[in-house]
Amino acid sequence: MSTLKLVLVASGLLFMIFAGGKSVSDSNRDDHQLSPSFYDETCPRVSSIVRKIVRRVQYKTHPRTISSLARLHFHDCFVNGCDGSILLDNTEKIESEKEALPNKNSLRGVEIIDEIKTAVEKACPATVSCADILAMAAAHSVCLSGGPSWRVRLGRRDSRIANRSGANVAIPMGFDTLDVLKSKFSAVGLNHTIDLVSLSGAHTFGRAQCGIILPRLYNFSNTGVPDPMLNPSFLPRLRRVCPRDGNGTTLANQDPTTPDTFDNNYFTVLKAKKGLLTSDQVLYSTPGADTIEIVNKFSASQTTFFKSFAQSMIKMGNISPLTGTHGEIRLNCRRVN
Repeated sequence: MSTLKLVLVASGLLFMIFAGGKSVSDSNRDDHQLSPSFYDETCPRVSSIVRKIVRRVQYKTHPRTISSLARLHFHDCFVNGCDGSILLDNTEKIESEKEALPNKNSLRGVEIIDEIKTAVEKACPATVSCADILAMAAAHSVCLSGGPSWRVRLGRRDSRIANRSGANVAIPMGFDTLDVLKSKFSAVGLNHTIDLVSLSGAHTFGRAQCGIILPRLYNFSNTGVPDPMLNPSFLPRLRRVCPRDGNGTTLANQDPTTPDTFDNNYFTVLKAKKGLLTSDQVLYSTPGADTIEIVNKFSASQTTFFKSFAQSMIKMGNISPLTGTHGEIRLNCRRVN
């Protein structure tokens, strides 16, 4: 895999940007159609089915597996909205978002969604969308890892199209400056301070491929030296994980202390100048940034972070939902009906 692809692949734990769908202001007109009680009559056990499978996967495999479900939800919502488009495979008419550079060779968790969909279809045929399954799976992955819980709004329908070009061009990258990150968040209607910092906190149980951080460790901005924002005492540890000529797909923990737990330690890491990606560290190390105060607040209070994260997740889940008669309820998440 080329260095460019490694850079593109590893940077997208949290962030996909809106491309080609409705604006959030448009989607907000549909918000009243999304409700935590949407399946109370038609599929009352759906949340428990999703949680049971996510929990089983958590204990059967590496803990990072379920953090991939949160990433999968983010990548779905920020390309044309929360419509399940990321799950579609290639066909003669569909160019799968799975083949976009930010997803290629790094997208995990699709097989878990397949397993959940099979179980849900058995219990409630042709009733629950893949987009809603993604939203529930992401929420359970956070909660089961020690993070907050929230009432997931449901009622989305699935897209019949994918948007690979949108996925390719509009993703915030691991080397983005704070200004670039803010502009990309604003483009999807998310707040460029509180939502940006809150949702970045999902990196507390995330990983990134070494290919994205190698320049920070050895040749930052072609200067021949490491990134000056990086704590020099942390540099040898990262270099052991990601040697200059090592495997670029090797994963490094974004929270080196509690990598499998959803907590507020990510923000303590930023204050210690140990953020794995440039796009992490700029939240705290950009001089005069209005995000610094939020990082400090979240580092001091896990309760405050959890509350804000849950609110931002709900807001993100409302990006351009297909509801009513739009889209469809896919019987197989990988293909249209």
